[in-house]
Amino acid sequence: MLPLNMTARRNRITEVLEHKSVTSQIQLQEILASDGFAVTQATISRDLDELRAVKVPNASGVLVYALPGEGGDATARPPEGVTNVSRLARVGAELVSSVDYSGNNVILRTPPGAAQYVASTIDHTVLPDIIGSVAGDDSILLVTRALDGGQAVAEQILELINFRVRAGATKTDARARAEKKREANE
Repeated sequence: MLPLNMTARRNRITEVLEHKSVTSQIQLQEILASDGFAVTQATISRDLDELRAVKVPNASGVLVYALPGEGGDATARPPEGVTNVSRLARVGAELVSSVDYSGNNVILRTPPGAAQYVASTIDHTVLPDIIGSVAGDDSILLVTRALDGGQAVAEQILELINFRVRAGATKTDARARAEKKREANE
């Protein structure tokens, strides 16, 4: 359920552009109409301008609307896919120090100052079981749709983080073996 105001509309445009390849304002207008936003092409044009959206080529070379990156990275990038879980895995592996749950709540702990960045990453990842997140300085509250969904979401996030950590350890081990082999050959 979305209010039909400008803020909700622009947030919806942001979500759409991050997860779908939108090639025209008419296509975006149709998507917004299906969500209940009855807007003109001129309004969409103003919204795209305000959001600093630009057209860039996607992996297939088709021009699609894209938004600038976060955190000072102003490079506009087309949507990378539907879920962005690889980004969540990377950020989680670097910054999440613990995961706990109760009922439909999940609590993630981070170093001081990192919680909002991690929560934003989660918000930009399509995880349908999560309704939303609230971030403090070093902790994040995730609320799940199901009343008992906390455990499943906590396990999903831990699985992503641990997979990334194991993959990184494997790469590090492989580099160490290659370096030892090179030293032995010298």
